[in-house]
Amino acid sequence: MVDHLIDLKALLVERPDCDAGTVQQLRNALAQGGNQYKTLRDVTEVLEKKLNAAPPAQVKTWHLKLGIASFFVGHTNKAIEHLRQAETALSNFYLGRALMSRNEYEEALKAFEKAEKSGYNASQVKLQRAGIYRLMGNIAEARKQLAQLTDLASHSAEYHYQLAMCALAEGQREQAIAGLERAVQLDPGHANALFQLGHANDLAGNDEEAIACYEKSLKYPPLHVGTLINLGILYEDHNRFDKAAECYRQVLKANPADEVARLFYKDAQSSLSMYYSVEDEVSDSKKSQLLDRPVTDFELSVRARNCLKKMNIRTLGDLTRVSEQTLLASKNFGETSLTEIKEMMASCGLRLGQSIQGELVPGEVRFRPTTPVSAEQEALLNTPVADLNLSVRARKCMTKLGIVTLGELTQRTERELLEAKNFGQTSLQEVKDKLAERGLSLREE
Repeated sequence: MVDHLIDLKALLVERPDCDAGTVQQLRNALAQGGNQYKTLRDVTEVLEKKLNAAPPAQVKTWHLKLGIASFFVGHTNKAIEHLRQAETALSNFYLGRALMSRNEYEEALKAFEKAEKSGYNASQVKLQRAGIYRLMGNIAEARKQLAQLTDLASHSAEYHYQLAMCALAEGQREQAIAGLERAVQLDPGHANALFQLGHANDLAGNDEEAIACYEKSLKYPPLHVGTLINLGILYEDHNRFDKAAECYRQVLKANPADEVARLFYKDAQSSLSMYYSVEDEVSDSKKSQLLDRPVTDFELSVRARNCLKKMNIRTLGDLTRVSEQTLLASKNFGETSLTEIKEMMASCGLRLGQSIQGELVPGEVRFRPTTPVSAEQEALLNTPVADLNLSVRARKCMTKLGIVTLGELTQRTERELLEAKNFGQTSLQEVKDKLAERGLSLREE
């Protein structure tokens, strides 16, 4: 229980100055949880009004306060706008961090250089500079920066975090995890270290440990979008759909254009209203029987019947998995035969390509093999990955990678899939097994 909540309005509005101590108090306030994050959003509105009414001599101070507040709220663009105009060592340091989050590394380096020249702690600047070089792929330069800071090893969480991330980039996983754990020991609120530890446990299948790390990291804004997405997936894995939906909702609140988060949110919301119904089970059983009905049960022309036979289309279910274009591509199968088939399907309440609708545009062949294959094989390759009935984690990785059909999945290598966040060896084996059931496999390296 928190005995005394830090007054964010007094800290940022009523207090005349804003320095590194102010930022630390701000972080402590947000870690208290409750309504503190919402309060900070409200304070940013007050700061905007103060800025608009400020005399020229105070404008830069209000820009600084508004920039810092916006940074921790997660409004990166607004933070950059105001921090640029504050022109202090503190503003340039956080301007560098904001630019880093947008992958604007060269501009971030310039901002950190200004911060150091203006008197900001040189060691803290070097730590961030090391992070930029690592993100740019220059691990050697990152380690060169860190080699100048060995005196920080006894007390700096950020130092151990940056070392750990270099080790991770070099494939030294055990060393990286040890470094991340040391960072969290020194600073239990180091959000980036908590996120990376959560991710490591996530990949290793240690779900409870991963959830604990992700949840802790969310106490220390600005919030990491990856944390919210990863945590949401884990919640879904454990049927905690209400919490998963809240994670995705927060991502959408920050970025309404995030289509992946929107899909995940819709999925989680749907799961909240799932129920078991005997009537639905009976209905599904009847539908299954209908889809298994042979096409020979219907009075078709000789040409249409022969074409379906050559394409190895035996049931109504087979027809729901092929498009009009696929049928028309078959020799001797013309518009007349197509109309005949469509009328037969309509009489049963079905449509051509129905099984791929929602994943593909009706009638569209999304995946086209580079080598000639049979119509049956093409239909199989254009089957939606949704038909594999993958676990939540594996399915969402397919969505994030933009993989819609089995054909697209077979074009991916094991390495490519494993590079996706949350896609570990367990998910990989699941996908391989599901493909093998259909006589398919991933592309070899």
